[in-house]
Amino acid sequence: MRKRKQGRKFSRMASPRKAFLNSLVRALIIKGRIQTTEARAKETRRFAEKLITKTRTGSMMARRQAALHLDARAVKKLLDEIAPRYKERRGGYTRVIKLGVRGSDGARMALLELVQ
Repeated sequence: MRKRKQGRKFSRMASPRKAFLNSLVRALIIKGRIQTTEARAKETRRFAEKLITKTRTGSMMARRQAALHLDARAVKKLLDEIAPRYKERRGGYTRVIKLGVRGSDGARMALLELVQ
């Protein structure tokens, strides 16, 4: 029975799963778009949108919250370039585009990107 649990586990314990999601969000912020599986893209989108919403103010608290999850280079890009771009937007900072199945194992692939 599901018990209304949110989020996907990806067959990982809690701390490796958090590190995994942090690395995906970091790659999304640095590169602007990433290609991954559909489930990973959807879970990363949840995490990235919350982080962008928190950092839109540009305050010191926002910088500290971002620094908990990202490295210094990603925090700088997030606060200087990405967050001001979405100042007036009320949500929906990312887009998931479904690409089809991967040939090797049949996993559904998707492209996760920041909207302009």
